[in-house]
Formats: sequence, C-alpha cells, structure tokens
Amino acid sequence: MSCCIYSSLSFLSISSKSAAFPSSSTTCRSNFKHKICCSVGGTVAEPKAVNATEPLLLDAVRGKEVERPPVWLMRQAGRYMKSYQILCEKHQSFRERSENVDLVVEISLQPWKVFQPDGVILFSDILTPLSGMNIPFDIIKGKGPIIFDPPTTLTDVEKVREFIPEESVPYVGEALTILRKEVNNQAAVLGFVGAPFTLASYVVEGGSSKNFTKIKRLAFAEPKILHSLLQKFATSMTKYIRYQADNGAQAVQIFDSWATELSPVDFEEFSLPYLKQIVDAVKTTHPDLPLILYASGSGGLLERLPLTGVDVVSLDWTVDMADGRRRLGPNVAIQGNVDPGVLFGSKEFITNRINDTVKKAGKGKHILNLGHGIKVGTPEENVAHFFEVAKGLRY
Repeated sequence: MSCCIYSSLSFLSISSKSAAFPSSSTTCRSNFKHKICCSVGGTVAEPKAVNATEPLLLDAVRGKEVERPPVWLMRQAGRYMKSYQILCEKHQSFRERSENVDLVVEISLQPWKVFQPDGVILFSDILTPLSGMNIPFDIIKGKGPIIFDPPTTLTDVEKVREFIPEESVPYVGEALTILRKEVNNQAAVLGFVGAPFTLASYVVEGGSSKNFTKIKRLAFAEPKILHSLLQKFATSMTKYIRYQADNGAQAVQIFDSWATELSPVDFEEFSLPYLKQIVDAVKTTHPDLPLILYASGSGGLLERLPLTGVDVVSLDWTVDMADGRRRLGPNVAIQGNVDPGVLFGSKEFITNRINDTVKKAGKGKHILNLGHGIKVGTPEENVAHFFEVAKGLRY
C-alpha cells in the first residue's frame, strides 16, 4: 500500500506501481482529517454498496462529509474506448447513436462497466433539441455540426419553436429512466443541456466557428434578434432540464462552451441573464437538483459564474485550482480540472497531477474531473489508471 499524506502543507505523490489497498486501508479512513490514501493497483470497480442512499457525487455537491472527491470525466463515453469504436462500425451515424434508446444506454454504460465512475452521464449532444425547435441540423463525421438554415432575421427567429422534450426526444427520457435502474444509485446519473448563448452560436454560425463573427455581428448590430433567440433557448432548456430530472437525471450540467468568446460586459448581457433565468426557474420546481455550469476558458469570467445561481462551477485546466477555489468562494462547489492532455503522460505523471488538483481543491465540495472532454486517441489504460488513483483517494 502507498499513502499520500494530506495536510495544508504537503501532498506527496504516489508510485504508479503500488499495490491495491489491503484490508488495513480502513486505518487510513479512520484518520481522515489529515490523510489521503491512494489505491493505484488492482481493478477500478468497487463492490456495490448495500442499501445505498445518495450517490457520493450528490453528497459532495451538497457539502456533506465524504471520504474522497467523487470522480467522472467529461466525454468518458466515446471515441477513445475500443468498445465504442466497434459499435460505431455498425452504427456509423452519430445521430443514430445518440437518438436510439438502446444505443444511448449501451454507450452511456460502457465507461460505467469498465471504470465505475461516480457520475454516469447520458450519451447525447447539446444540439439534440434543435430538430424539435424547427432548426434542421446534422452532425457529419469529420465536419461536426451543420445547421442547414441559420436564422438571420426576426422572421427567421419567429419560426423557431419552443422545445417540448416529451414530444421531440422521448428517447432521452426513456434512456435516463433505464440508466437510473442500471446504475442503481451506485453513481449519480447526469443529464446535460447547452446554454442559450452557446446554442445560439452554433445556430447562427451554421456550425462550429473559430471567429464567431456572425453571432457577434448579430449581437452588436441586431441585438433584438439575438435576444429573441436567446429567450427561446432559455425557455426551452428550462423545460429540458426539468424533463431530464423527472426521468432520472440526478444532476444536470449546463455547457456554455462559447460564452467565453464574449467580453465580461457582453457576457453580462448575452449569457448571464439567460443562465440565471434557467437556474431560477428550475430551482422553483426542482430545488434539490444540482446544476453544474461548465464554460471552457472561463478564467476572465470566473467571479461572474456563481452569479448564475448554479451549485457547481466546472473549471477548465487554464485556471489554477487553488486560485479557482479562492475566486469562487466557499458557497459553490467546484469541478475539474485536470488537463485532458495529462492522460497522454506516464502513469506517475497522471498520479501526481491528480494529487496536485485534489490538494488545491481542498476537502469537500469538489468533483474531480478533467478541464475538458477526453481527447480522441487517449490511451484507455491511462483512463483506467486515472480512475484507479482517484477512487483510492481518502481525505
């Protein structure tokens, strides 16, 4: 066994060749105020708890005392896994994979069966609601999302329908319900949605963008049109979050990936009010549903993110975790924020970076994650090692 002594002054790295915890690991747990014990060998999967109550992730978010930070990874289900690659050979369309109940469940559970993360996130896409909003789109291999008729006028925006998830994406609700039964409270089932500004960016730009000139032209030259579109997305995503929660999601992550393309003053006009509107509305009907906000490259906006009212702010790796914790304050939980590129490093390097991140996050109200999604080509054995180390940690 190898232990990493944890205090306010030190956090020692562990050997990637250490054996799994023997039964004496309970000694480390009993001394939990000052230690983290790290299990690195053996298998990732933990035995199923008997009569489980709340998943570890929910307890951590709510500030309850937990023995270690919960861990899951953005894009943990996907292209780096051999099992997913085999499935893609038969089902080559992304939309087929993300809009078929059986495939959504199978893909969502692939990392659960191998790594046993503390969060099992629905396999889907933030653009999934668009068809139900009268915005035709597709996701093309090698090109990404394509919006066939980007709105540019108020008349175009008036044609956008508000989203009714139970009619447009019933497979999402069915998949979440099945996932809750399969996971059986051994982990939290996570849903997710896109934030209004990010969705509007994809729609107005016609897909992905490097410069965001079209959405900014609309924002600065025709703000009334953009605000009308943003309001439709805010109303629709509020419904979508409630729908996911009603069908089994125990927490929901909001992705505002492109909000950080805005200056702080523009974020306060075109993103923040709509995020706050969503959170306030969801909390009136689902007050105990944890909401997580992720915006990549958010260092310049960090203090503004908790103003949305979310329960968790997810940091990308460009923000030092200790600085992020200090800037966000004690009232919001934090998620992240290991650089996904670290998973291409040695096992010892991965271990050390996990230790550093957890030390800087401090005890409690922390979900260990990457600062962005897992990259294509990431060695699956390194993802396994990440989970092994993370699940062996003890405060």
